Amino acid sequence: MVSSSDADLGRSGRTTGRSRLPTLTGMRFVAAGMVFFAHAFTEFPTSSGPVATALSTVWAPSAAIGVSFFFVLSGFVLAWSARPDDTARRFWRRRIFKIYPNHVVTFVITLGLMWLTGTLPTVWQFLSNLLLVHSWFPRYDLLDGINGVSWSLACEVFFYASFPLLIAGVRRIAPHRLWWWAAGVVVAIAIVPLVAGLLPGSALPYAPEVVTWQGWFVYFLPPVRALEFVLGMILAEIVRSGRWIPVGMGTATLLAVIGYVPATLVPSTFSLVAYLIVPIALIIGAGAVADVEGRFSPLRSRPLVWLGEISYALYLVHRLVLLYVLGALDLGQSLNDFESVVVVLALFVVSLLLSWLLYRAVEVPVLRRYGSSRRVGEVTPEPRRPSARKAGGRP
Repeated sequence: MVSSSDADLGRSGRTTGRSRLPTLTGMRFVAAGMVFFAHAFTEFPTSSGPVATALSTVWAPSAAIGVSFFFVLSGFVLAWSARPDDTARRFWRRRIFKIYPNHVVTFVITLGLMWLTGTLPTVWQFLSNLLLVHSWFPRYDLLDGINGVSWSLACEVFFYASFPLLIAGVRRIAPHRLWWWAAGVVVAIAIVPLVAGLLPGSALPYAPEVVTWQGWFVYFLPPVRALEFVLGMILAEIVRSGRWIPVGMGTATLLAVIGYVPATLVPSTFSLVAYLIVPIALIIGAGAVADVEGRFSPLRSRPLVWLGEISYALYLVHRLVLLYVLGALDLGQSLNDFESVVVVLALFVVSLLLSWLLYRAVEVPVLRRYGSSRRVGEVTPEPRRPSARKAGGRP
């Protein structure tokens, strides 16, 4: 994961009037919240009542959407904040100290919780999860072996390893061809489920509509998910070059909501990534433009920005809270609808508090000490092209 507070605007020439992209930081919390409530109502239901059942249906697609959002956002922010004088070694160092400390801490905590509940991982589960390589294997016992959400970090590690090469390629794209390249990546993402349909495998017992190899190829395999990361990088160059289309956050969000409604009716391999990738991309680009041009953005508020800052920690701890707290309470589906919603909201608050603790005790101190020579969040990139305002605004 990457914080959009790292994405300061350029220092050469006229600035846009804002040093960061706080709207994107606020968006991170929204995405993390989507993942939490999807897991809470679908994976760990505490009621079988009509309201709980409806909430499970409503939230079901949002976990995959939230993860896809994070991948596109990572590409956008890293491309936006990339410094021309940076080296691959310095970049990798910053990313290692961003992603691994929280991962290692939650990994160790999970091992302790597993031991307390009478389960221990296999050696291969231990090593593949610790080293964040488990997404490379179509084995669901590895993907969900310890902290089930860490598979996405394995994808991020691959993105970071590839970034110096990818950014060099993206920067070679002529400005007038950026949208064509973005469209090409979207088409590639749409083709992925078709390719996956050719793969063999048995159905997953907890998701019979998903075939093992197909689900892994579409959702977990790092090079495939890198398409979303590259799309984010291209979007950053589009915004930087002042070639953003006249689509604001309101329009982009409306498109996402309209698309979200029938999401459960779309074949699973398409709904996991491809189905809403265009609205996701438009929301991120429009949010960045809102910050660049100083437009109103409800996601720029101080509370939402703060919540966005702790969203990486929230992502890592939330499923542990759901799994082990609900496991200890042993509620099953015995609650009524009202009680179920109250429990979920209470666990969300607990997850936020633990996320803040992890953020303050681990993430921030490590980044200040090892992650950069600058204060956390004080990255000052040099833009390759004029900002949207310098270029005369959006066409």
